[in-house]
Amino acid sequence: MKEAASYRPVLEQTLHHALRYLENLDNEPVAARATLTDLRHRFVRPLPEHGIPADRVIDELVDDAAGGVVGSAGGRFFGWVIGGSVPAALAADWLTSTWDQNAALYAAGPAEAVIEEVCGTWLKELLGLPATASFALVTGCQMAHVTCLAAARNSVLSQRGWDVEQQGLTGAPRIRILAGDQKHGTIDRAVRFLGLGTGAIIDLPVDHEGCVKSETLAKALEGDAPTIVLLQAGDLNIGAYDHFAELIPLAHRRNAWVHVDGAFGLWAATSPAHAHLLKGVDLADSWATDGHKWLNVPFDCGYAFVAHTKSHRAATSYRASYLTHDENARDQMDWTPEWSRRGRGVATYAAIRQLGKSGIADLVARTCRHAHLLVTRLGALPGAELVWKPQINQGLVRFLDQKAGATDADHDRRTDAVIEAVLQSGEAFFGGTTWRGKRCMRVSVCNWQTDDEDIERAVAAVQRALGN
Repeated sequence: MKEAASYRPVLEQTLHHALRYLENLDNEPVAARATLTDLRHRFVRPLPEHGIPADRVIDELVDDAAGGVVGSAGGRFFGWVIGGSVPAALAADWLTSTWDQNAALYAAGPAEAVIEEVCGTWLKELLGLPATASFALVTGCQMAHVTCLAAARNSVLSQRGWDVEQQGLTGAPRIRILAGDQKHGTIDRAVRFLGLGTGAIIDLPVDHEGCVKSETLAKALEGDAPTIVLLQAGDLNIGAYDHFAELIPLAHRRNAWVHVDGAFGLWAATSPAHAHLLKGVDLADSWATDGHKWLNVPFDCGYAFVAHTKSHRAATSYRASYLTHDENARDQMDWTPEWSRRGRGVATYAAIRQLGKSGIADLVARTCRHAHLLVTRLGALPGAELVWKPQINQGLVRFLDQKAGATDADHDRRTDAVIEAVLQSGEAFFGGTTWRGKRCMRVSVCNWQTDDEDIERAVAAVQRALGN
C-alpha cells in the first residue's frame, strides 16, 4: 500500500502536465524556440549525490524542456512523415510503461504476447498482405528493414548451400542488392548493420514518376549472384510507387528476393481511393512499414512482415535452457531482433480498435486530401512554384527569387529562407529537401488532427513569409 501510494502524486502531476501540453498544441509554436545553449544551460547539471522527490523531478523536467519540444503531435506539423498519437494509443502506451512487461516471451507477459499476435493478424488484413506471412513489431521501419533483410540474407544464401547464421559472411557468396536510386537512407543503414556493405547496392535509375522501369530491372538481374530487389511503396519526396505487379514476378523468375519499403505508403492499401497504387504488392517476399506514421501511434513502433516464415525465424530466433518457452503461444523474440523489449503491440491494438478499418481508411484519405489542398494552394501563391502535386500525402513546392537574372542557386536560397521564416513564425513546420538538383519545401500530411483550419494557417504563414 505504501509503495502504491508513492506513485499517485507524481502520476497525477504528470497527467496535469500532459493534458496542458496537448490542450495547448493549437496555440503554441510548432517549431522549437529554445536554443541549444538554452537547453544545455537548463539540463546540464553535476551528477546528483542525493535524490529529490519524484514530483519535483517531473515539474523541473517540464520547465527545463519548455520551448525545446517540437509540436509534431499536433495538426500543423508538415515536415517529416510523422503522425501524432490517437488518444487510445497514447493511453495504451502509458499503460505499457505502467505494466512494465518484458514482451520477449509469452511467459514474461502473457497478455502482451496475445495482443501482439492479434495485431499481426489485423495489420496483415489492413495492409492486404498474405495471412500466412510471419511478422515482427520492432522499434521502427529501420529495424523492420533489418529484420526483413536478415530473412532475405538467410534465404538467398540458403539457396547456395550457405548457412549464414552459423557460418557468417566470410567466404559466403556475395549478395547483390538492386534498388531504385531514390531509396531511403534506412536501407543503406540496414545493409551496413547486416554486414552486406553499401558496396553491394546497385542503384537503378528511376523514371520521371520515380519508378524503376521493368526493362531497367531486367537488365540489372542478369547474372547469377544471389539477389535482393528493393522496391518502394511511397518514396519520401513524391510518394512514388513501383509497379509491383510487373516487377515482382520479373524478379522472382531470377530467384531474387523482393523487399518492399512501405514506411508510410503501405497504408494506402486501407483507402479505396488509393489502394490501386499497391496492385501486386502482396506478391513480394517481405514488407516494412511504420506505426508512428499513418496509424498515429507513439514512437517506437514499426512492423516487419515476411512471406517465408522459415527464413524469418532462422534469422532471429534463439533458445536457451533458462528461458521459458510455450509451444502453443507465440514468443515474440523468435521474430524480432530485440531481446528485452516493451510491449509495443498494446498501443497498436488500441489505435486499431479506436479507429477501426473505416476510421483508418478515412484518416489516410483525409490526410491525402489535405496534402493535395495544401500543396496546390502553396504552389499557386505569387513567387511559388508547384513542383510535385501529391498522389498521396507527399508534395513539393519551390520558392523563386524574383530578381532579374536569378539563378537556380538563388531559388535554392530563397526556398530555404522561406522555410526558415515559416519555422520562426511558429505557425507551421515544413522541411526542405533537394530533389532532382533543386531545393524544395517538402510537404507531408500525416497527423490525425490536421484539419482545414490548420491548412489555412499554414498557407497564411507561407504567404507572409513570401511578403505577399
